[in-house]
Amino acid sequence: MAEDTMGINIVVIAAVVGIVLVVAAGVALCRRFRRNARTHALDTMEGLEFEYYCADLLAANGFIEVEVTKGSGDYGIDILAEKDGVTYAIQCKRYTGLVGVKAVQEAYAGRDFYDRMVGAVLTNQYFTKPAAEAAKKLKILMWDRDYIEYLEDKA
Repeated sequence: MAEDTMGINIVVIAAVVGIVLVVAAGVALCRRFRRNARTHALDTMEGLEFEYYCADLLAANGFIEVEVTKGSGDYGIDILAEKDGVTYAIQCKRYTGLVGVKAVQEAYAGRDFYDRMVGAVLTNQYFTKPAAEAAKKLKILMWDRDYIEYLEDKA
């Protein structure tokens, strides 16, 4: 009788473990599908749509006084925001390739024009090595695709 109970317990445990594994795989697939869908949407947005998306994403992650600047004469800055008492001037770049030095220079100039503490470039892509070097030298934050995904996951 004890052997029968032990055999049933093993079967039950195996079934529970199997169900847990199936559920975990399902959750992982759903997350991957959602991330792929977000990535596709991110890469097909128009420039202004991307700017508003980024502004909403920043607001959902604790930034306050988030403002999309007017399209022309914005000195390269697309979003003004504040978080934890720090003011930001943010250049948004929705690109299909790597972001170069020009975006970093625009964020640098715009940071000073808007009298903000921090300048940043926020992009759906990644940065060239010269852009990374310039950003380091000019003290401009580089917020790339990974940072956007991080913000999406936190929101």
